[in-house]
Amino acid sequence: MADRWLILADDLTGAADCAIAFGRRGRAAAVSWGTATQGTGTGFGSADLPVLSYDADSRSLSAAAAAQRHAQCLRRLHDPDRILFKKIDSTLRGQPAAETAAAIHHLKGRTEAGRAGTVFGICAPAFPAAGRTTVGGRVHVDGRPLEDAEVWMRDHSYVNADLAFMLGTAGVATKAVPLAMVRGPGFASQLEQIAAAGDVVAICDAETQEDLDCIAAAGLRIAAAGLSSFFVGSAGLAHALAAVEASPPLAPLRIAPHRGGSLIVVGSLAAASRAATRKLAALDGVVHLPVPSETLLRDPGDLAASLAHVEIAIAAGHDVLVEIAMEGVPDMALGPRLVQTLADALAPLGSGIGAFAATGGETASALLSRFGVEGIRLVDEIEPGVSLGLTLGRLAIPVATKAGAFGDADSLIRIRERLRAVRIEGSFS
Repeated sequence: MADRWLILADDLTGAADCAIAFGRRGRAAAVSWGTATQGTGTGFGSADLPVLSYDADSRSLSAAAAAQRHAQCLRRLHDPDRILFKKIDSTLRGQPAAETAAAIHHLKGRTEAGRAGTVFGICAPAFPAAGRTTVGGRVHVDGRPLEDAEVWMRDHSYVNADLAFMLGTAGVATKAVPLAMVRGPGFASQLEQIAAAGDVVAICDAETQEDLDCIAAAGLRIAAAGLSSFFVGSAGLAHALAAVEASPPLAPLRIAPHRGGSLIVVGSLAAASRAATRKLAALDGVVHLPVPSETLLRDPGDLAASLAHVEIAIAAGHDVLVEIAMEGVPDMALGPRLVQTLADALAPLGSGIGAFAATGGETASALLSRFGVEGIRLVDEIEPGVSLGLTLGRLAIPVATKAGAFGDADSLIRIRERLRAVRIEGSFS
């Protein structure tokens, strides 16, 4: 049974939405970042934790720096009995090619000292529940080429969304696995033949979750045969792998009820998150605080009066929505500075909040770290791409994380309702 995994991601929301795939199916799963796996008392890195997901925080790094960070993480976290899942962004942001190459180098170095000498990768980045598919070895969003999508126009690392080309930029050899093969009767045997060649990554087309289920089952059969193999994908593939052999349900998680309101922070520029922000801000009982990016860049001290108001609102049980408001054409390079400055400003509120949510992995990790949170015990999935868990560290409160481009205009409303129910009732069920 493939019940021990290391998920290595480039941001927090991705680490969480893959780990919860296993957590929902009876395997204890947690996500961590920074130095939280180095014996801080929260259980990270423990031999007893079946699924460890780690945010390498490499989305904004250069290819060389991202590869180096992944190599360091693998040396520190990858036990020989854990199957490696290299989580990549479903829209190919960041440095997935360099990070995949680093994973191959790590695994090959390990196998050369043992009985095997080759490495086989299975790449299937499709996430049909979020509208991401792979056809002809190219990524599509809502049925259209990724190159036409908002997220690509705003932020991309490669000249096109061809997966073979992308991986080739880092010297990774690939083999195309078309949809007809995935859905054919001899797929498992054909994938085994590709694997036998070694040192290659099979790029698998997938349009539906059923396609990913076939890929997962065949891939795990290869892993069980002893070949040094690993998986490359997003939450869609993680759910397929977790579903192959589910475990008995874990005991329901309960916490002490909390009277403080929820803090919801939107740092993502994605249209889906901004539309959801507008709808949530219009609801009664929600205090909306838009924070202009210029304020964070020039004089974050101007926030003092507003934050005092926010602290009072949270203490009274109201939910507070804080939004980084961007003016004009956003400068993506300023993102880390903006979220870190906001995290520093909001840090004093941490002890009083009853629950927390954030859109965008960079935003989530910056805020949680400033609150003294070292990781998240994953409990449930509110909707595809939105993970629910319990913070570990100085705070023990419900937390939801959402990738910016996932969801719809009502996603933040659903997140707010679920967090409110958990903090008031003290139950995640």
